[in-house]
Amino acid sequence: MQRRKSPVSPPVVLTIAGSDSGGGAGIQADLKTIEAGGAFGTSAITSVTAQNTTGVQGSHLLPTDDIAAQIRAVRADFDVAAVKTGMLATSEVVDLVTERAADLPNLVVDPVMVATSGDRLLAAEAEDAYESLVAEAALVTPNADEAEVLTGRTIDGPDDAAAAGRDLVGMGADAVLVKGGHVPGDQVADVLVTPESVTTYRHDRVDTEATHGSGCTLSAAIATRLAHGDDLPSAVADGIDLLARAVRYNLDVGEGPGSVHHRERPSRPRPLTPSGPTKSRRSMAASR
Repeated sequence: MQRRKSPVSPPVVLTIAGSDSGGGAGIQADLKTIEAGGAFGTSAITSVTAQNTTGVQGSHLLPTDDIAAQIRAVRADFDVAAVKTGMLATSEVVDLVTERAADLPNLVVDPVMVATSGDRLLAAEAEDAYESLVAEAALVTPNADEAEVLTGRTIDGPDDAAAAGRDLVGMGADAVLVKGGHVPGDQVADVLVTPESVTTYRHDRVDTEATHGSGCTLSAAIATRLAHGDDLPSAVADGIDLLARAVRYNLDVGEGPGSVHHRERPSRPRPLTPSGPTKSRRSMAASR
């Protein structure tokens, strides 16, 4: 007797980013994280890097027409529920995504500028181009260094992060998560800023250098939760909780520091408890 097929219908997430041949960051990290979060991952590759846990040895940028063709192909066939960006590399690619932002729901912009290894992944001339893309984002997820570049502020703690977040919201972003991993201290403080509130998520710092792919994993995890219909604070809390575990239970692979564990998830949802008021709990899916 033949068995009938039993299809499932996960939400679809599109990642627009560079490929990491080492598998720890970029498109590879995004797709692993999206799959772990119960969604279906699609991609538009912006560049191909020769990369491993020790650093970036080389990169090749795809023509913008080829990147645009990938985005069109995915949008024409899939009901995309959320989109995240990673390594865009040049102002032309940033502009390309900005021009298509109206057709990219729940757009999470991770303004990737430098790899964990210290290798630069964004041309200096492209930094200014991000201002227009920030204005189209449902959420922007810079680390402290990236937030300093985007706003011109010095970030030494949560108050500075909140001020930078307000600057980026002032540029037009619906919300901004300034990540605290690059700010010294026993605890990591990630600061979520919306037009209505500032919320700080704190967790203990893990003593490890195996953080390759951390930013990609966090933004992909948040985009995946938004694709499931979670509101913004819940999606951010779940993404931060996933990343905290992904860093703690990192993968001892390669000769370098290693990679975060993209599929590391709690057995039950245990979102972090934020400090500070959270007034806006609207669904990001409904807002764009």
